[in-house]
Amino acid sequence: MHLTYLFDPLCGWCYGASPALAWLAQREGVELRLAPTGLFAGDAARPMDAAFAGYAWQNDQRIAAQTGQVFSEAYRALIFETSGLVFDSAATTLGVVAIGLTASGSEAEGLQALQQARYVEGRDTADRSVVADVLTRAGFAEAAARVTASDETLRDSGRRRIDAARRMMAQFGVRGVPALVIADGRGARLMPSGILFGDRQGLAAELQAGSGGLS
Repeated sequence: MHLTYLFDPLCGWCYGASPALAWLAQREGVELRLAPTGLFAGDAARPMDAAFAGYAWQNDQRIAAQTGQVFSEAYRALIFETSGLVFDSAATTLGVVAIGLTASGSEAEGLQALQQARYVEGRDTADRSVVADVLTRAGFAEAAARVTASDETLRDSGRRRIDAARRMMAQFGVRGVPALVIADGRGARLMPSGILFGDRQGLAAELQAGSGGLS
């Protein structure tokens, strides 16, 4: 079974889905592929002004209530008390892509470390140096070095993966992330909305119904 996880590293709902993603990454018989969409990267980035910070915090509280994920006071201070921040997922996306190039199969683990750094530790993961430090501490020193270097191969890989993810979003009519696409002998299809936010038994049942079996 092949699963493609469409996401953006600065998407609060993607952080809310991280326990489900970790569970999927450990399932036997599941090949999990992370597909960064660049939803908040590059031209889609924006300044973290007071209005947007307030909106983000309100949304994060809804996510916390539904998923139990922690959005700490350190994170709240980051978005409300630090001037000049930019809401841009380019650096974190490069971090995930760099792990794919240097430690294949560990992208979900690296993404979780970056999300933990932002939402729990209150670190600005829009900053490449912060991303590199987080990756180094998480055991991905080679990926960290590529994030801070002038690495055209990394940038090209990131662009290709974002382009591929956006084509998949268009193909399946995906309007937001996170989203999960399953592919097996019967073809590829979008899994039900909300599947990543229920209990693990419900997620397993959906995958079994979609594929005919799951270890």
